[in-house]
Amino acid sequence: MAYFIFFLLSIVTIAAVVFFLISKNPANNALLLILAFTCTGGLFGIMGASFIAVVQIIIYAGAIMILFVFVIMMINVREGIPAEKRKWTAYLSVAVALVFLAELFLTIRGTLQPAGTAAVEQVSDPTSLGRLLFTSYLYPFEITSVLIIAALVGALVLVKKKEES
Repeated sequence: MAYFIFFLLSIVTIAAVVFFLISKNPANNALLLILAFTCTGGLFGIMGASFIAVVQIIIYAGAIMILFVFVIMMINVREGIPAEKRKWTAYLSVAVALVFLAELFLTIRGTLQPAGTAAVEQVSDPTSLGRLLFTSYLYPFEITSVLIIAALVGALVLVKKKEES
């Protein structure tokens, strides 16, 4: 039964992402992305990573998608991208696509090589994850929080500029 649910969630996830890429309606895209994130959380749950499954559903399908919906409501999608920014956006999207393809290639190459013998710390419950985050990985954790705050301040400045013009 677990295999059936795994393949069903996989098919639904892939279908949601494909329809997300095809659809031009931002509201439908947000709903399809919520479906894909939720199914991904289900996949993590089936594989025994219950903490990651819950975090996937709460953080991605919940909080981040609410932010996407707010952004969709704030921007005027009907206007589209101005002509002077289209060329710059096209170059940027090609560069980002090349970086993602390089990452995909390196990831696939890394999975095909035999596993190393490096000691990996096993984190199985939220308590040990919290201890690990706030001891060994405190510095990267705090840098991440500063980056999130900087992004929030940047978004507020952009919204303020949009309101003034």
